[in-house]
Amino acid sequence: MKIYTKTGDKGETSLIGGTRVAKHHPRIEAYGSVDELNSHVGLLRGQKIEKKSIETLLEIQDRLFTIGSLLAADPQRSRMKLPELETGDSELLEREIDRMNETLPDLKSFVLPGGNDASSFCHIARCVCRRAERLITNLAETEEVSDKILIYMNRLSDYLFVLARKIVHDEKGEETAWKPRMT
Repeated sequence: MKIYTKTGDKGETSLIGGTRVAKHHPRIEAYGSVDELNSHVGLLRGQKIEKKSIETLLEIQDRLFTIGSLLAADPQRSRMKLPELETGDSELLEREIDRMNETLPDLKSFVLPGGNDASSFCHIARCVCRRAERLITNLAETEEVSDKILIYMNRLSDYLFVLARKIVHDEKGEETAWKPRMT
């Protein structure tokens, strides 16, 4: 298989189903941000963090590929059988959030991103996740997008925030509370 096809040289690409769209089409923007998020999750998965979180991150990467393929398909023309998200996918994230929260101190203020490299990678992934979510909700205003995708992306950003906190906590680090300057 050739990696280059030259079919996108004029700024268009094909959706699953054959529809040609501009590379800046909202559908392309949405799944492109999901792909970027998947790369950040891969970077995070390569850090020295607990095994359970690494396993969950691998599962998340699989779900992000699923979401990307669903977003890359033209809902009117694609006949390709694609994997689907299940309700249990978001529920897994909720269970993991609850599990991690059991060991964390109560959150009493906003937290500045940082703490250590792995936690910072979590925060970057969380921000990319939120951008992808915004792009997907924008797409959903005009085109068909599964509610399960919207729910999953919303829950995933929460998961990444809590994971960032847990990583700092596991390393015996300190979160930096935001102390707004009030004059």
